[in-house]
Amino acid sequence: MWNTSYTPVYMTKNLLKKILIFASNKNELQKRLYPIGEQDFPSIINKGKVYVDKTMHAYNLITTNKYYFLSRPRRFGKSLFISTLESIFLGRKELFKDLYLYGKWEFEEYPVIRISFSNIGYRTMGLSKAISGELINIAKRYDVNIESADEDIANIFKELIKNLAVKFNKNVVILIDEYDKPLIDYLEKDNLYKALENRSTLKTFYSILKDADQYLQMVFITGVSKFSKVSIFSDLNNLMDISLSEDYNEICGISQKELENNFTEELSLVDKEMVKSWYNGYRWDINGDTVYNPFSLLNFFGNKGKFDNFWFATGTPTFLMELCKQNKFYDFKSAELTSTEMSSFDLDNLKMMPLLFQTGYLTITGYDPLFFTYKLEFPNIEVKNSYLHGLLEVYTELKDSSTSRIVKELHQSLKTQNPEQLKAIINHAFHQIPYDLWNRDNEHFYHAIVHLMFSLLGVYITSEVHTKNGKADAIVQIDDDIYCLEFKLDKSAKDAIQQIKEKAYLERYRKTGKALHFIGINFSSTQKEVDQIIWETIER
Repeated sequence: MWNTSYTPVYMTKNLLKKILIFASNKNELQKRLYPIGEQDFPSIINKGKVYVDKTMHAYNLITTNKYYFLSRPRRFGKSLFISTLESIFLGRKELFKDLYLYGKWEFEEYPVIRISFSNIGYRTMGLSKAISGELINIAKRYDVNIESADEDIANIFKELIKNLAVKFNKNVVILIDEYDKPLIDYLEKDNLYKALENRSTLKTFYSILKDADQYLQMVFITGVSKFSKVSIFSDLNNLMDISLSEDYNEICGISQKELENNFTEELSLVDKEMVKSWYNGYRWDINGDTVYNPFSLLNFFGNKGKFDNFWFATGTPTFLMELCKQNKFYDFKSAELTSTEMSSFDLDNLKMMPLLFQTGYLTITGYDPLFFTYKLEFPNIEVKNSYLHGLLEVYTELKDSSTSRIVKELHQSLKTQNPEQLKAIINHAFHQIPYDLWNRDNEHFYHAIVHLMFSLLGVYITSEVHTKNGKADAIVQIDDDIYCLEFKLDKSAKDAIQQIKEKAYLERYRKTGKALHFIGINFSSTQKEVDQIIWETIER
């Protein structure tokens, strides 16, 4: 019922009691149907499943502008919002009876071209052929003729838009979901050439939109990332990017108010603050409220209050972890980007921070108005712990179950104040590093693995804590004990202890009434393991 990585930290008696209460009330809650992973608006409404009303945002969009782009991480409700827009423009008024939009919009039927790039089979048949096939299928569904040659995607698209507008005497609605999927899927180094080919194809495809303006009612495009050199962001200069807009910060995801209004009974059975810590925290404007990951939240309620890594488990690309290792990104506490850097990046020059922000692993937590930079951090426990587990797995080549065990044993060694166990755990992780990798970059691997292991404790961990006299490598708080760990490479554990004392790293904690532990650790690069640990304690 509980992910063993976190059991020592989060399983309190009060929380266990609430989980059991949730389970005992499961029959009543089973009456509520959660649309976990479902993206079809009509199906959700017709089956009476839980729907968090986003039609106010839809109304603001369709009454304000014409061309939009929205970037959000995967599994965040983009496809469901696209489906909602489609139902609006198909005139399906009956679906909106109890929602904000009902009574505010004259429901008329428009011809709709909706394409989801995750469902058109470009991997097997190639992108150009997949796009032309999808456009021709839409033409057949509306019974309009297309005379352009097969795979001439620009002219097929142009014909389809014009012919639909003429036949129905209505402007056409364009809804494109996951426009960047044919790029995202090929970001691994060995497949990047395919992403570049697909980028060229997409540029051709989108190039006709600007000249088709007279036939268009609305264009709404979603994706995870905003790649440069794709014509929708250059040629289509009237496209409004609402990704970092305060007005649309909550267009996807679930706000605290929406959570409380839509899940009142569920919240009465769980630890609300714990739910917030695990699944809230995403924000795309510094003035906007943080929102919950809808996929994780629905899975949490659907699984009777079980805390788990639902979103992360749906597929974190290995290449992302490998890129982080290659770029030596394992501590994101000082990550800062401008809005321009956050909203786009180039296939020819992939940069880690924008990629991590746009894919949902980092989110906005602060803003510096002097330098126009945003501070980025992990949004919540789910993302932080899962991501660090994945990164530690890539560094050490251990499987997730092994990294979970390491963290659990690390916690136990501190709780029981067992230096020999602590030494053995750290060495076990280091022994997994391939010899050739260690020889190329031993200092980086040393710092990264130590940082990742202690960060994964997930309790109170601040690596390289700044003090007035410098910074400690790690400070960990567990219950009534505070541990300060200082790591040395090819020096001595005694030097590490001396530095903790001279720099007074734990001075701020002396009046807390907690036991203070000084732990000095020296790593030998020749032996490739910890050779010394000194542990001193100042009792309460």
